[in-house]
Amino acid sequence: MALIPSQVLRVAILLSYFSILCHYKALDMPAHQTYGGSWKFLTFIDLVIQAVFFGLCVLIDVSSLLTKGGDSREQERQLRKLIGLRDWMMAVLAFPVGAFVVFTFWSLYLYDRDLVYPRLLDNFIPQWLNHGMHTTVLPFIIIEMRTTHHRYPRRSLGLAAVCLFGIGYILWTCWVHQVTGVWVYPVLERIAPLARVIFFSVMTLVICIFYVLGEILNSYIWDQPHTGTQHTRHKTLRDNTVVTLYTLLSFQKHYTTSIFPRS
Repeated sequence: MALIPSQVLRVAILLSYFSILCHYKALDMPAHQTYGGSWKFLTFIDLVIQAVFFGLCVLIDVSSLLTKGGDSREQERQLRKLIGLRDWMMAVLAFPVGAFVVFTFWSLYLYDRDLVYPRLLDNFIPQWLNHGMHTTVLPFIIIEMRTTHHRYPRRSLGLAAVCLFGIGYILWTCWVHQVTGVWVYPVLERIAPLARVIFFSVMTLVICIFYVLGEILNSYIWDQPHTGTQHTRHKTLRDNTVVTLYTLLSFQKHYTTSIFPRS
């Protein structure tokens, strides 16, 4: 039996996202006053996605308690729809976008923080809020994946949805630049147009990799082995996860070094 019920964990995580969003929106930052406001930033969009996702999880928990023991088929049908939406959000948005934000932010930050998070922002954003936006997202979503089995859609459909989200955000970023003349992230100001196309393509590929990684982790956690064949499959999933992470880290390091060589 878990030390803390999953329902309590979800409520706590949801409240933490509400707190982070409220503090972030209260910041008196010049970027919030320009075209697009906070919605220019993928970090803010991801926070909204996570808050909506965990809000849906809490809603399902409450609905399950209210309908427990009932015999209403309509209520069960509506609950199954909510569960289907929750699983789709986990697969297509919550995990890949959350993992992408954490991975890319800290990769660029550790290489050269001015590419993504100029030191000027330290005057506006406290450290705890920075970690709330860029660090705790991944542990929170992994906790949810570990406590609840989520059904993933067919991989081709899931990847198509992830690509659609990525391309949509890229187009939004380009539109903001078209209107304001300023790129949302400093990294985009420092590279040539062709390098931007490559950068956007690579980032779309990375978020697709995170979708597949989420699917692998979900299968690894919930496909419990009972036979020798399942044991082998379980080990294969684990090895695939390790290989995918190692490849992603190596690729990101090589790509960052080649596009942004140190002087």
